[in-house]
This record gives sequence, C-alpha cells and structure tokens, in this order.
Amino acid sequence: MNDFLKYEQDGHIVTLTMNEPERRNPLTGNTAVDEFLDAIRRIETDRSVRAVILTGAGTAFSSGGNVHDMERHASGSMSGMEIRQEYRRGIQQLPLALFNLEVPVIAAVNGAAIGAGLDLTCMCDIRIASEHAKFAESFVRLGIIPGDGGAWLLPRIIGLSRAAELTFTGRVIGAQQALEWNLVSRVVAHDTLLAAARALAEDIAANPPHAVRLAKRLLREGMHCRLDTLLEMSAAYQALAHQTDDHREAVSAFIDKRHPSFNG
Repeated sequence: MNDFLKYEQDGHIVTLTMNEPERRNPLTGNTAVDEFLDAIRRIETDRSVRAVILTGAGTAFSSGGNVHDMERHASGSMSGMEIRQEYRRGIQQLPLALFNLEVPVIAAVNGAAIGAGLDLTCMCDIRIASEHAKFAESFVRLGIIPGDGGAWLLPRIIGLSRAAELTFTGRVIGAQQALEWNLVSRVVAHDTLLAAARALAEDIAANPPHAVRLAKRLLREGMHCRLDTLLEMSAAYQALAHQTDDHREAVSAFIDKRHPSFNG
C-alpha cells in the first residue's frame, strides 16, 4: 500500500492525492518520488486513462522539499558528487516523467504550493487554484536554488521577469496574483475546487484520446523546438490522427448530426 500518493480511478479519470497532510505533503525525505514514478508508469500503460487530477490532502498542496531532510546535505557528511547524484536519481526524475506523460494532468491547487511544490504544479498541463492557494519559489530563502527544473519551467509559464522576481525574492503570492500572472488558469471557491477540476477533466476525457495525447506532445515539444521542426512533427502526427477510428467517427457524427462515441 502506498504511503504518500493515493491513486483513485473513476471512469477515464485518475485522481492522485498527495496524502501526508501532517507534514504538508513534502516531496523529499519520503517515498513521494518513487510513488509518483510508479503512478505515472501505471497511467502510461492503462489506455483507459484520459485525464489526471493532482491535488493534496489537508491544507497544503505541497510544501516542497523536507527542510529537516536537508540537514544531511548541510552537515558536510555527504560530498558534492553524492548530493548531485541524489538529485539526478531522485527529485529530477519527476519533471522528466510528468513532462513526457502523454495524458493531460490538471493540478488542483488546494493550498500552499511552496518551492518544489510550486514547481510540481508547473510540471502539470493546467493549474486550477482554490481561493486559499498560495505560491512561492522559495529556494533562495534556504540558500539553495531550484534543483528540480523550476528554472526551466516557471519562466515558460509566467515569463522571465516575473519568474526572476519570484525566484530572487522567494516571496509568496496569493491565488489572485497567480491568476493575473497566468500561473493558474482560474481561481475557484475552495469547496468547489475538486468539482471544477473534475468537470475540466471530463471535458478533456470526452474527446478522442489519441488526438488529445498527440496534441499534448506537440504542445510540450513546442516549448523548446523550432517552428519547422514542430511543423514536421505536426504533419506526422496528423497523418496518424487521420487514420484513427475516432477521427472517422467524429467526421461521420458531424455529417449525421449526432453525438460521437470515442473508444480510443
């Protein structure tokens, strides 16, 4: 039985809940990364899954790195090379796995998303915030840097200047400012957060899953490749999409003026 990550599936939608509320759902000093990687592998091999919701139990989304666990790094008992390998084999596996997951992931940010917790939301495709949510790229206040890919992810979402402001100050922003800065796509009442995330997941899951997966891959690749490269990929993916049963069903339903049924 998992200790940190609760995995629930209802129809085509999986909900992942970080479930260590007494410690505000930290991502280090526990089994969080391994459990995330296991869940992502499970989702990848289950073709029935069409959308994922990620949230946290309790009052926090995620407090990020476990500061008490960082004492090992600060004590001098580990060499720099040992710490480097720990990052590469640990927390840095998470952004790579989430970035390459073809199923769309919605972060339902129920509370504080701090440090690696904020970066975790940036690894998701869509972010919806409770009115109680707050965000901080707070590494600098502990004398460290974003070690989990946040320096790559955050500027691509909110722009370099705002990402620099959050990174260099470590200050906390609330849900409304996160909305103004495009860090989240909407802010909802706290008690409607999961319902809003579920409704959005259902809208995604209602579409042909192959087309959604290919579209997500194009969006991800478009974050770092040239236009001509993306156009080549788009042509190849479109050729695959045109040959799917769901595409034929969509065209037929449109012509027949009926509701389509997509089976993936």
